[in-house]
Amino acid sequence: MFKQYDFKRFDFVLVLLVALLGIIGIVAIGSATRVYSPDGTSEIVNKQMIGLVFGFCILLFFAFFDYHWLGRLAIPIYIFTILLLALVLVAGSSANNAVRWIDIGPFRLQPSEFAKIFLVLVLAKYFDKFESKINQWYIVLGSILITAIPTLLIIRQPDLSTGMIMFLILAFMIYVSGISYLYIAGAGAVLIPSALIGLWYIQKPEQTLLKDYQVNRIISLIKPESVDPSLLMQTNNSIQAIGSGRIFGKGLYLGKVNQYDYLPEPQTDFIFSIIGEEFGFFGCTIVILLLFILILKCLWIAKDTTDLLGKLIITGIVAIITYQSFVNIGVTIGIVPNTGIPLPFISAGLSSLMANMIGMGIILNIGMQRKSAQK
Repeated sequence: MFKQYDFKRFDFVLVLLVALLGIIGIVAIGSATRVYSPDGTSEIVNKQMIGLVFGFCILLFFAFFDYHWLGRLAIPIYIFTILLLALVLVAGSSANNAVRWIDIGPFRLQPSEFAKIFLVLVLAKYFDKFESKINQWYIVLGSILITAIPTLLIIRQPDLSTGMIMFLILAFMIYVSGISYLYIAGAGAVLIPSALIGLWYIQKPEQTLLKDYQVNRIISLIKPESVDPSLLMQTNNSIQAIGSGRIFGKGLYLGKVNQYDYLPEPQTDFIFSIIGEEFGFFGCTIVILLLFILILKCLWIAKDTTDLLGKLIITGIVAIITYQSFVNIGVTIGIVPNTGIPLPFISAGLSSLMANMIGMGIILNIGMQRKSAQK
């Protein structure tokens, strides 16, 4: 399973980017949770620090674990994913009217975070195996079914936003696999009108597709004047916090977001608001640039990768990081409904951090083999 790799191909810049984002996250989490611990060393911060160190151990493990073996283990990985998600529904712990976690001692595991990475590995192997038949309808249908089973289990938690990410992963990976543009055009011809019809339907009082809180989040974005002003409070407070930071921010621990309970869960969903208020436009720009460069580095590795399996794995992981970054930041500035999606490497949450570290480790491994990878 392990191979000898040329350290010249090890992307230290990618590791540095991950480290910088992780450190920024710990500082921001310390500020977000100082209401629980004035010295900035709350239990959440301590767990995140331990998670970052352990996460780098995981990153290094997967960086030197041949990714082709992960492809060969696709079926066991898929079965494990389904069982883990099913276990959440049977014996999971709840919070905020959702059952998404499994308690393991003092830690909480969120299987849906790992399910995203595992789905990437499974779909990558599937499309790699059937590369020559990718335009056969039954191959496309098979990929949809593979994605649908874990997605339905996630939606049952309920976690609609993560469920949407699962199908976004499928969309990006099926595109990179070389599917005919006729399929893409056909999918667009069906999905775009369906989305518009769905958007119209969910505004009906008798609709049953979404829960009331989900509908309210969407309506508050597209028709803010038609909803209770209290539903806009989180978004408005977030925008005010970011705007009040101006160019260089108010300074570390000098923000008002958590002092007066302006935002719920500022260490996760609204961590970017903390950064904006305390480090200003400068701090926000640094975070966005680091994420942007990290994504570009991953895409550059994919460009030089010689086999489809590696390209597909990187595509799926990049899709996750890009989507989550856009949505999390978009929520804080009011252009996306609140979905509870974490900001990669920065938001508090060990499951999200570990899953992202696994993804980065795999990409590093692909990068060290990209000149000699064989299918």
